[in-house]
Amino acid sequence: MTAEFVVEARGAVLSFGATPALRGADLAVARGEIVAIMGPSGSGKSTLLHCLAGILTPDSGEIHFDGRRVDTLGETARSALRRERFGFVFQFGQLVPELTAEENVALPLLLGGTRRAAAIEQARTWFPRLGLDGLAGRRSGELSGGQAQRVALARAMVARPDVIFADEPTGSLDSVTGEQVMDLLVDAARAEGSTVVIVTHEPRVAACADREVVVRDGKVTQLSAGRVAS
Repeated sequence: MTAEFVVEARGAVLSFGATPALRGADLAVARGEIVAIMGPSGSGKSTLLHCLAGILTPDSGEIHFDGRRVDTLGETARSALRRERFGFVFQFGQLVPELTAEENVALPLLLGGTRRAAAIEQARTWFPRLGLDGLAGRRSGELSGGQAQRVALARAMVARPDVIFADEPTGSLDSVTGEQVMDLLVDAARAEGSTVVIVTHEPRVAACADREVVVRDGKVTQLSAGRVAS
């Protein structure tokens, strides 16, 4: 894999039973780039993201991260990669309801072996950055949808991951709140130097990216030329 690419799929093929999801998908994402993956429902866009993130293993083809082959790794090694090098934002946030907001943000650090006090202190630094002042002690049921998604964004960013994978991060939000969350995601990623791969069906979300691609019938098509990140 060329050094300029941090994550790459080469000819990825994956079927669920008799149903093909990816049919030779190719995608290379440059370091620090924000890429939006679009496509109709069932096209394979989320499956591609899950393969890139090491959640799913393709039946054939290759997945690379930072010069390392991912699809040949065992589950333990891929789990460590997801915990230490990747961050995730999902459509409904997927916060742990028993934990406070600051504990949810600190979770990746705690799982990585950081002491609790240090993890909580680091997590708290994200609350003013994302407009969450005063909400650190609340649980997910006490947060609005937009607040919960910003907590999920802080959780994805707290360990300073190389790549953030966001699967429909604004899908459960109204348009105004969704735009706010995307602005925060892009700004935080730029500030931290993180690469971002976003699956979305919303053109306004995709417009925040440096480049858009479309997945149709399990293959990737270039939609727009990349823009140089500022």
